[in-house]
Amino acid sequence: MNTRVSHSPFGRALDGAERNRVLRNTYALLAISLIPTVLGAWFGVSTGITAAMGGGLSMILFLAVAFGFIFAIEKTKHSSAGVFVLLGFTFFMGLMMSRLIAFVLGYSNGAALIMMAFGSTAAVFFAMATLATVVKRDLSGLQKFLFVGVIVLLVGMVINMFVQSSTGMIVLSLVATAIFSAFMLVDIKRVIDGGETNYITATLAIYLDIVNVFQNLLMLFGIFGGED
Repeated sequence: MNTRVSHSPFGRALDGAERNRVLRNTYALLAISLIPTVLGAWFGVSTGITAAMGGGLSMILFLAVAFGFIFAIEKTKHSSAGVFVLLGFTFFMGLMMSRLIAFVLGYSNGAALIMMAFGSTAAVFFAMATLATVVKRDLSGLQKFLFVGVIVLLVGMVINMFVQSSTGMIVLSLVATAIFSAFMLVDIKRVIDGGETNYITATLAIYLDIVNVFQNLLMLFGIFGGED
């Protein structure tokens, strides 16, 4: 009786049953993580706590807290505490998204735009998850090109903060949507192939892909479909 195994980058072999367990746990935790995200966004919109911050202060706060959370998740990923740290991070991400969500809700059709962005993000996720199960080739090499794309994207965002170009914002949002959709495919494929053995780390990677796709789609829908 033959058992197919895949080898993780850490040298440990995963059989099919273990790969499926990691994938199931990842999807389950990913679904649960949406709850604190929604709560964080609701709290931010209700209190206006992020709207009161300037763009520079908001960026500094986001980077400091986000990297702190990511460091803590990495340290606790092999224990149940890692789950709670991750959920705390997703609440924080919802809170930081509340500024954009509150802005879109200022449109008369804002709620509909948010639902469109959510539905479109879900469609992207299911498409990438399905594609990841069909593609047979190793996609790990694609990460290098995507990482370069993220660096270029960040440089473009910094430049556009000073230029304040609407066209630039549209282009950056389109590029970001494409890059993080591709990242989503690569991250899901890595779990399916057994390249990621920890479901908390896997959830974090895919969650960040989803959040970035959602935010950029929401910006695009707001630009093109917002009604005063």
